[in-house]
Amino acid sequence: MSSPSWTVSRLLLAALAVLWVLPSQAAQQVRVGAAHFPPYTVRPESGADTGLLPQLVEALNQLQTDYQFVLVPTSIPRRFGDFKQGRVDMAIFENPDWGWKDIPHTTVDMGLEDAEIFVAQRKPDRQQSYFADLAGKRLALFSGYHYEFANFNADPKFLAQNFNATLTYSHDSNLLMVLRDRADIALVTRSYLSDYLLRNEKVADELLVSQRIDQVYHHYALLSPAAPISGPAFSKLLQGLRDNGQMLKIFEPYKISLVPVPKS
Repeated sequence: MSSPSWTVSRLLLAALAVLWVLPSQAAQQVRVGAAHFPPYTVRPESGADTGLLPQLVEALNQLQTDYQFVLVPTSIPRRFGDFKQGRVDMAIFENPDWGWKDIPHTTVDMGLEDAEIFVAQRKPDRQQSYFADLAGKRLALFSGYHYEFANFNADPKFLAQNFNATLTYSHDSNLLMVLRDRADIALVTRSYLSDYLLRNEKVADELLVSQRIDQVYHHYALLSPAAPISGPAFSKLLQGLRDNGQMLKIFEPYKISLVPVPKS
């Protein structure tokens, strides 16, 4: 028979063990939609996703233990349905103007800005004025993207009929079309072009990059009404990543600007 003091000691140890594991058990899972959107999310045919979104999710999970952020595969066209049907709790690197106006959500300003720019093949007589008028030019676009020059209409038929556009799911393919004279202009994000030129230094002199910007991407996180994390709570986590330098470390190499977040 064990003594009363030994029994009490065992009960205390058991209670401490329970308290020790409670934080990990209490972590609420937050499902983040991961659509192929280079360089934010790169979804290879096999293997794990790479890009800025996986880096951000890892940093969020390392910052705290209240929430466990996990990536859920989706696609650019399918992400709206996945959000509405509750398959994902959050869409990151979004903008409410990109087809979200009729879908209930909470908007969180991420304080990040990228830009969409025009790229053409460099030729002796070709100057910046080449980008001023898109009429009559063959465009290479990323399928599903919302472009300002097209009034954010992402319908493939509309873009093909009105802007002589070829749509693909690869910025690399679009830039190759320009280099091989199969398209006159490709539109790519500044962040992607920065990464592309690091990987393809030899073609840098063959490309003419526009000073004209189609649009500035001001990034937001969109939270479902049923998401386990609130807008203010997620804003606080993002501020924590700013304070510890992780936001700058993740985004600065891709020329994505950290800008002040307006106080609510």
